[in-house]
Amino acid sequence: MIHIVAIITAKSGMREAILKEFHANMPAVHAEQGCIEYGPTIDAEGIGSFQTKFGPDTFVVIEKWESPEALRAHATSPHMAAYAAKTRDLIESRIIHVLQPG
Repeated sequence: MIHIVAIITAKSGMREAILKEFHANMPAVHAEQGCIEYGPTIDAEGIGSFQTKFGPDTFVVIEKWESPEALRAHATSPHMAAYAAKTRDLIESRIIHVLQPG
């Protein structure tokens, strides 16, 4: 299994616009062979002082894929290319961590 933690920081005030496109793309991703989990997360509220927040412009995508091949197919899929084209000008930075069980 492959785990992905993708940290997406929007240009100021644009996070909701990106999340709208992200949510529209989710059914196509969930239908991909090998997709176990794929969804956006934002800072939880009311957790306490020990929490380190990402902030109002950032969201984190949590993904699980059955194999590296499934991840590669996802990354090169037409719907991901379309999503990237729609959101490219809204994103300030994107950091993607690809992990495997330890």
